[in-house]
Amino acid sequence: MAKTRAIRGATLNRESARFNLPEREADGDWLDDRNTVDGELPPLRTTVTIEKPRTILTRNHSPDIAFDRSVNPYRGCEHGCIYCFARPSHAYHDLSPGLDFETRLFAKPDAPALLRAELGKRGYVCKPIAFGTNTDPYQPIEREWRITRGCIEVLAECNHPITITTKSDRVTRDLDLLAPMATKGLAAVMLSITSLEPRVAMTVEPRAPSPAKRLAAVRRLADAGVPVFVSMAPVIPAVTDHEIEHILEAAAEAGARGAFFLPVRLPHEVAPLFRAWLETHFPDRAGKVMAVIQSIRGGRDNDPNFHTRMKGQGPWAELLRTRFHIAAKRFGLDGERMRLRTDLFRPPAGPQGELF
Repeated sequence: MAKTRAIRGATLNRESARFNLPEREADGDWLDDRNTVDGELPPLRTTVTIEKPRTILTRNHSPDIAFDRSVNPYRGCEHGCIYCFARPSHAYHDLSPGLDFETRLFAKPDAPALLRAELGKRGYVCKPIAFGTNTDPYQPIEREWRITRGCIEVLAECNHPITITTKSDRVTRDLDLLAPMATKGLAAVMLSITSLEPRVAMTVEPRAPSPAKRLAAVRRLADAGVPVFVSMAPVIPAVTDHEIEHILEAAAEAGARGAFFLPVRLPHEVAPLFRAWLETHFPDRAGKVMAVIQSIRGGRDNDPNFHTRMKGQGPWAELLRTRFHIAAKRFGLDGERMRLRTDLFRPPAGPQGELF
Protein backbone atom coordinates (compact mmCIF):
# COMPACT_ATOMS: atom_id res chain seq x y z
CA MET A 1 0.00 0.00 0.00
CA ALA A 2 1.29 3.46 -0.87
CA LYS A 3 2.37 5.65 2.02
CA THR A 4 0.16 8.68 2.71
CA ARG A 5 0.41 11.73 4.93
CA ALA A 6 -1.55 11.52 8.14
CA ILE A 7 -4.44 13.95 8.75
CA ARG A 8 -4.07 15.81 5.49
CA GLY A 9 -6.63 16.01 2.70
CA ALA A 10 -4.83 15.77 -0.64
CA THR A 11 -2.83 12.67 -1.48
CA LEU A 12 -0.80 14.54 -4.13
CA ASN A 13 1.31 17.69 -4.30
CA ARG A 14 1.76 18.22 -8.02
CA GLU A 15 2.41 21.67 -9.42
CA SER A 16 -0.15 23.17 -11.76
CA ALA A 17 0.45 22.88 -15.49
CA ARG A 18 -2.02 25.66 -16.41
CA PHE A 19 0.60 28.43 -16.34
CA ASN A 20 3.57 26.50 -17.79
CA LEU A 21 5.35 26.74 -14.46
CA PRO A 22 8.57 24.72 -14.09
CA GLU A 23 8.21 21.56 -12.02
CA ARG A 24 10.05 21.43 -8.71
CA GLU A 25 12.02 18.33 -7.78
CA ALA A 26 12.91 17.33 -4.23
CA ASP A 27 16.62 17.24 -3.47
CA GLY A 28 18.46 13.93 -3.72
CA ASP A 29 19.03 13.50 0.02
CA TRP A 30 15.32 13.62 0.71
CA LEU A 31 14.65 11.16 -2.11
CA ASP A 32 17.12 8.77 -0.51
CA ASP A 33 15.41 9.16 2.87
CA ARG A 34 12.02 8.56 1.31
CA ASN A 35 13.13 5.15 0.12
CA THR A 36 14.35 4.10 3.57
CA VAL A 37 11.73 5.64 5.86
CA ASP A 38 9.84 3.07 7.93
CA GLY A 39 6.07 3.54 8.20
CA GLU A 40 4.23 6.80 7.57
CA LEU A 41 5.86 9.70 5.77
CA PRO A 42 6.96 12.50 8.13
CA PRO A 43 4.20 15.01 8.91
CA LEU A 44 4.17 18.25 6.95
CA ARG A 45 4.53 21.39 8.99
CA THR A 46 2.23 24.33 8.39
CA THR A 47 4.02 27.54 7.44
CA VAL A 48 2.50 31.03 7.26
CA THR A 49 3.79 33.82 5.01
CA ILE A 50 2.73 37.42 5.56
CA GLU A 51 1.03 38.93 2.54
CA LYS A 52 0.79 42.69 2.01
CA PRO A 53 -2.12 43.37 -0.38
CA ARG A 54 -2.98 46.88 -1.49
CA THR A 55 -6.71 46.39 -0.99
CA ILE A 56 -8.76 43.82 0.89
CA LEU A 57 -12.23 43.97 -0.70
CA THR A 58 -12.71 41.53 -3.58
CA ARG A 59 -15.63 42.33 -5.88
CA ASN A 60 -17.49 40.02 -8.24
CA HIS A 61 -20.32 40.30 -10.74
CA SER A 62 -21.25 36.62 -10.95
CA PRO A 63 -24.96 35.89 -11.56
CA ASP A 64 -24.56 32.71 -9.47
CA ILE A 65 -23.45 34.43 -6.26
CA ALA A 66 -25.67 36.43 -3.92
CA PHE A 67 -22.95 38.83 -2.70
CA ASP A 68 -20.89 41.33 -4.68
CA ARG A 69 -17.97 41.83 -2.27
CA SER A 70 -15.93 39.69 0.08
CA VAL A 71 -12.89 39.65 2.38
CA ASN A 72 -10.45 36.76 2.61
CA PRO A 73 -8.00 37.20 5.52
CA TYR A 74 -6.02 34.10 4.45
CA ARG A 75 -4.87 32.22 1.35
CA GLY A 76 -4.74 28.46 1.58
CA CYS A 77 -6.60 26.54 4.24
CA GLU A 78 -5.38 24.03 6.80
CA HIS A 79 -8.76 22.33 6.98
CA GLY A 80 -7.66 20.37 3.90
CA CYS A 81 -11.11 19.71 2.41
CA ILE A 82 -10.42 17.60 -0.66
CA TYR A 83 -13.17 19.19 -2.75
CA CYS A 84 -12.24 22.83 -2.02
CA PHE A 85 -12.76 24.93 -5.17
CA ALA A 86 -10.18 27.46 -3.86
CA ARG A 87 -7.30 25.00 -4.27
CA PRO A 88 -6.44 26.13 -7.83
CA SER A 89 -5.71 29.66 -6.57
CA HIS A 90 -2.44 28.38 -5.06
CA ALA A 91 -1.15 27.78 -8.58
CA TYR A 92 -0.92 31.57 -8.99
CA HIS A 93 1.89 31.48 -6.38
CA ASP A 94 3.79 28.66 -8.12
CA LEU A 95 2.54 26.33 -5.38
CA SER A 96 0.65 23.07 -5.62
CA PRO A 97 -3.14 23.07 -5.19
CA GLY A 98 -2.53 19.78 -3.34
CA LEU A 99 -0.63 19.60 -0.05
CA ASP A 100 0.90 23.07 -0.50
CA PHE A 101 -2.61 24.55 -0.34
CA GLU A 102 -3.07 22.93 3.08
CA THR A 103 0.38 23.61 4.54
CA ARG A 104 1.85 26.74 2.94
CA LEU A 105 -0.56 29.45 4.03
CA PHE A 106 -0.65 33.23 3.60
CA ALA A 107 -1.99 35.67 6.20
CA LYS A 108 -2.98 39.33 5.67
CA PRO A 109 -2.48 41.08 9.03
CA ASP A 110 -3.15 44.49 7.46
CA ALA A 111 -6.68 43.42 6.51
CA PRO A 112 -8.50 45.37 9.29
CA ALA A 113 -6.65 48.60 8.45
CA LEU A 114 -7.24 48.11 4.73
CA LEU A 115 -10.92 47.43 5.37
CA ARG A 116 -11.22 50.60 7.44
CA ALA A 117 -9.70 52.58 4.57
CA GLU A 118 -12.08 51.01 2.03
CA LEU A 119 -15.15 51.82 4.13
CA GLY A 120 -13.97 55.39 4.61
CA LYS A 121 -13.65 56.17 0.92
CA ARG A 122 -15.89 58.88 -0.45
CA GLY A 123 -18.86 57.37 -2.24
CA TYR A 124 -18.62 53.93 -0.65
CA VAL A 125 -22.01 52.18 -0.96
CA CYS A 126 -22.79 49.76 1.85
CA LYS A 127 -23.74 46.18 1.03
CA PRO A 128 -23.08 43.00 3.08
CA ILE A 129 -19.47 41.81 3.03
CA ALA A 130 -19.04 38.04 2.83
CA PHE A 131 -16.30 36.23 4.76
CA GLY A 132 -15.37 32.63 3.98
CA THR A 133 -15.99 32.79 0.26
CA ASN A 134 -12.58 31.41 -0.73
CA THR A 135 -10.84 29.96 2.32
CA ASP A 136 -12.14 29.58 5.86
CA PRO A 137 -11.82 32.75 7.98
CA TYR A 138 -11.79 30.61 11.14
CA GLN A 139 -9.23 28.01 10.10
CA PRO A 140 -6.77 27.04 12.89
CA ILE A 141 -4.29 29.90 12.35
CA GLU A 142 -7.02 32.43 13.18
CA ARG A 143 -6.50 31.42 16.80
CA GLU A 144 -3.15 33.23 16.85
CA TRP A 145 -3.47 35.76 14.02
CA ARG A 146 -7.00 37.02 14.88
CA ILE A 147 -7.29 38.81 11.53
CA THR A 148 -10.93 37.85 11.05
CA ARG A 149 -11.78 39.22 14.47
CA GLY A 150 -9.97 42.46 13.69
CA CYS A 151 -12.07 42.89 10.55
CA ILE A 152 -15.31 42.20 12.45
CA GLU A 153 -14.34 44.85 15.00
CA VAL A 154 -14.11 47.40 12.18
CA LEU A 155 -17.48 46.36 10.77
CA ALA A 156 -19.12 46.44 14.20
CA GLU A 157 -17.83 49.97 14.78
CA CYS A 158 -19.34 51.09 11.47
CA ASN A 159 -22.64 49.17 11.74
CA HIS A 160 -21.71 47.38 8.51
CA PRO A 161 -23.47 44.08 7.66
CA ILE A 162 -21.45 40.85 7.45
CA THR A 163 -22.08 37.24 6.45
CA ILE A 164 -19.72 34.47 7.52
CA THR A 165 -19.34 30.98 6.07
CA THR A 166 -17.18 28.58 8.07
CA LYS A 167 -16.63 24.98 9.09
CA SER A 168 -15.26 25.96 12.47
CA ASP A 169 -16.87 26.30 15.87
CA ARG A 170 -14.22 28.97 16.50
CA VAL A 171 -16.76 31.47 15.15
CA THR A 172 -18.45 31.36 18.56
CA ARG A 173 -15.35 33.00 20.06
CA ASP A 174 -16.55 36.25 18.48
CA LEU A 175 -20.10 36.15 19.81
CA ASP A 176 -19.32 39.26 21.86
CA LEU A 177 -19.20 41.11 18.54
CA LEU A 178 -21.60 39.10 16.40
CA ALA A 179 -24.51 38.93 18.86
CA PRO A 180 -24.91 42.73 19.22
CA MET A 181 -24.54 43.09 15.44
CA ALA A 182 -27.23 40.46 14.91
CA THR A 183 -29.56 42.36 17.23
CA LYS A 184 -29.28 45.27 14.80
CA GLY A 185 -29.82 43.02 11.78
CA LEU A 186 -26.17 43.21 10.72
CA ALA A 187 -24.81 39.65 11.00
CA ALA A 188 -25.59 36.13 9.84
CA VAL A 189 -23.51 32.93 9.91
CA MET A 190 -23.48 29.89 7.65
CA LEU A 191 -22.05 26.69 9.18
CA SER A 192 -20.90 24.16 6.60
CA ILE A 193 -21.85 20.59 7.56
CA THR A 194 -21.33 17.99 4.85
CA SER A 195 -21.45 14.79 6.92
CA LEU A 196 -22.47 13.65 10.39
CA GLU A 197 -20.32 10.51 10.25
CA PRO A 198 -17.00 11.19 12.04
CA ARG A 199 -14.96 8.82 9.87
CA VAL A 200 -16.27 10.33 6.64
CA ALA A 201 -15.79 13.88 7.94
CA MET A 202 -12.20 13.12 9.00
CA THR A 203 -11.45 11.88 5.48
CA VAL A 204 -13.25 14.58 3.50
CA GLU A 205 -12.32 17.52 5.77
CA PRO A 206 -9.40 16.19 7.84
CA ARG A 207 -8.53 19.24 9.94
CA ALA A 208 -11.94 20.85 10.28
CA PRO A 209 -13.80 20.55 13.60
CA SER A 210 -15.98 17.48 14.04
CA PRO A 211 -19.65 17.51 12.95
CA ALA A 212 -20.69 17.44 16.62
CA LYS A 213 -18.70 20.61 17.34
CA ARG A 214 -20.24 22.36 14.34
CA LEU A 215 -23.77 21.47 15.42
CA ALA A 216 -22.93 22.72 18.92
CA ALA A 217 -21.79 25.99 17.32
CA VAL A 218 -25.13 26.25 15.49
CA ARG A 219 -26.88 25.93 18.83
CA ARG A 220 -24.67 28.52 20.55
CA LEU A 221 -25.15 31.02 17.73
CA ALA A 222 -28.90 30.47 17.65
CA ASP A 223 -29.17 30.83 21.44
CA ALA A 224 -27.25 34.11 21.20
CA GLY A 225 -29.72 35.44 18.64
CA VAL A 226 -27.41 35.23 15.61
CA PRO A 227 -29.26 34.05 12.48
CA VAL A 228 -27.51 30.80 11.59
CA PHE A 229 -27.91 28.67 8.49
CA VAL A 230 -26.45 25.31 7.47
CA SER A 231 -24.66 24.72 4.20
CA MET A 232 -24.41 21.23 2.72
CA ALA A 233 -21.76 22.26 0.24
CA PRO A 234 -20.86 20.03 -1.34
CA VAL A 235 -22.95 16.89 -1.48
CA ILE A 236 -20.75 14.07 -2.81
CA PRO A 237 -22.73 11.33 -4.61
CA ALA A 238 -22.29 7.83 -3.13
CA VAL A 239 -20.21 9.29 -0.28
CA THR A 240 -22.39 11.81 1.61
CA ASP A 241 -25.66 12.09 -0.34
CA HIS A 242 -27.37 9.50 1.88
CA GLU A 243 -27.08 11.98 4.79
CA ILE A 244 -29.13 14.84 3.32
CA GLU A 245 -32.22 14.22 5.45
CA HIS A 246 -30.22 13.46 8.62
CA ILE A 247 -28.14 16.63 8.35
CA LEU A 248 -31.21 18.82 7.85
CA GLU A 249 -32.97 17.23 10.81
CA ALA A 250 -29.93 17.78 13.03
CA ALA A 251 -29.57 21.36 11.80
CA ALA A 252 -33.20 22.14 12.62
CA GLU A 253 -32.87 20.62 16.08
CA ALA A 254 -29.79 22.78 16.70
CA GLY A 255 -31.68 25.98 15.85
CA ALA A 256 -30.73 26.69 12.24
CA ARG A 257 -33.09 29.00 10.39
CA GLY A 258 -32.46 27.72 6.88
CA ALA A 259 -30.20 25.57 4.73
CA PHE A 260 -28.90 25.14 1.20
CA PHE A 261 -26.81 22.62 -0.73
CA LEU A 262 -24.53 22.35 -3.76
CA PRO A 263 -23.48 19.27 -5.72
CA VAL A 264 -19.70 18.75 -5.65
CA ARG A 265 -17.71 20.88 -8.13
CA LEU A 266 -14.25 19.88 -9.42
CA PRO A 267 -12.68 22.88 -11.20
CA HIS A 268 -9.19 22.78 -12.70
CA GLU A 269 -6.68 20.94 -10.47
CA VAL A 270 -9.35 19.85 -8.00
CA ALA A 271 -10.52 17.06 -10.34
CA PRO A 272 -7.27 15.01 -10.39
CA LEU A 273 -6.79 15.59 -6.66
CA PHE A 274 -10.32 14.34 -6.00
CA ARG A 275 -9.84 11.30 -8.22
CA ALA A 276 -6.62 10.35 -6.42
CA TRP A 277 -8.35 10.84 -3.06
CA LEU A 278 -11.21 8.55 -4.15
CA GLU A 279 -8.78 5.82 -5.21
CA THR A 280 -7.06 6.05 -1.82
CA HIS A 281 -10.07 6.25 0.50
CA PHE A 282 -13.02 4.86 -1.50
CA PRO A 283 -11.56 2.51 -4.12
CA ASP A 284 -14.68 0.32 -4.01
CA ARG A 285 -16.87 3.12 -5.40
CA ALA A 286 -14.48 5.54 -7.13
CA GLY A 287 -15.84 4.73 -10.59
CA LYS A 288 -19.45 5.13 -9.49
CA VAL A 289 -18.78 8.46 -7.78
CA MET A 290 -17.12 9.93 -10.85
CA ALA A 291 -19.81 8.56 -13.17
CA VAL A 292 -22.53 10.30 -11.16
CA ILE A 293 -20.54 13.54 -10.94
CA GLN A 294 -20.05 13.54 -14.70
CA SER A 295 -23.76 12.93 -15.25
CA ILE A 296 -24.46 16.02 -13.10
CA ARG A 297 -21.81 18.05 -14.95
CA GLY A 298 -22.84 17.38 -18.54
CA GLY A 299 -20.41 14.51 -19.12
CA ARG A 300 -17.38 16.34 -17.69
CA ASP A 301 -15.66 16.43 -14.31
CA ASN A 302 -16.75 20.05 -13.98
CA ASP A 303 -19.23 22.45 -15.54
CA PRO A 304 -17.84 26.02 -15.37
CA ASN A 305 -20.85 27.73 -16.96
CA PHE A 306 -22.89 30.37 -15.21
CA HIS A 307 -26.40 29.34 -14.08
CA THR A 308 -25.64 25.58 -14.20
CA ARG A 309 -22.33 25.26 -12.33
CA MET A 310 -23.97 25.65 -8.92
CA LYS A 311 -27.04 23.50 -9.61
CA GLY A 312 -25.95 20.69 -11.91
CA GLN A 313 -28.11 19.05 -14.54
CA GLY A 314 -29.74 15.74 -15.39
CA PRO A 315 -31.69 13.19 -13.32
CA TRP A 316 -29.14 12.85 -10.51
CA ALA A 317 -29.07 16.60 -9.91
CA GLU A 318 -32.87 16.73 -9.99
CA LEU A 319 -33.06 13.86 -7.50
CA LEU A 320 -30.73 15.64 -5.08
CA ARG A 321 -32.73 18.87 -5.38
CA THR A 322 -36.03 17.07 -4.82
CA ARG A 323 -34.78 15.22 -1.75
CA PHE A 324 -33.28 18.39 -0.30
CA HIS A 325 -36.38 20.52 -0.82
CA ILE A 326 -38.71 17.89 0.63
CA ALA A 327 -36.53 17.49 3.72
CA ALA A 328 -35.99 21.23 4.14
CA LYS A 329 -39.74 21.80 4.07
CA ARG A 330 -40.33 18.95 6.48
CA PHE A 331 -37.90 20.38 9.04
CA GLY A 332 -38.86 24.03 8.57
CA LEU A 333 -35.64 25.10 6.85
CA ASP A 334 -37.10 26.24 3.54
CA GLY A 335 -38.40 29.71 4.36
CA GLU A 336 -36.05 32.29 5.81
CA ARG A 337 -33.23 33.87 3.83
CA MET A 338 -30.35 36.07 4.90
CA ARG A 339 -31.58 39.64 4.99
CA LEU A 340 -29.31 42.24 6.53
CA ARG A 341 -29.69 45.98 7.03
CA THR A 342 -27.51 48.51 5.23
CA ASP A 343 -29.16 51.72 6.41
CA LEU A 344 -27.30 51.83 9.74
CA PHE A 345 -23.85 52.15 8.18
CA ARG A 346 -21.65 55.00 9.31
CA PRO A 347 -18.13 55.50 7.88
CA PRO A 348 -15.29 54.80 10.28
CA ALA A 349 -13.76 57.63 12.24
CA GLY A 350 -10.51 58.99 10.85
CA PRO A 351 -9.23 61.17 8.02
CA GLN A 352 -11.43 59.53 5.38
CA GLY A 353 -14.50 59.11 7.56
CA GLU A 354 -14.46 62.77 8.55
CA LEU A 355 -15.30 63.69 4.95
CA PHE A 356 -18.89 62.49 5.42
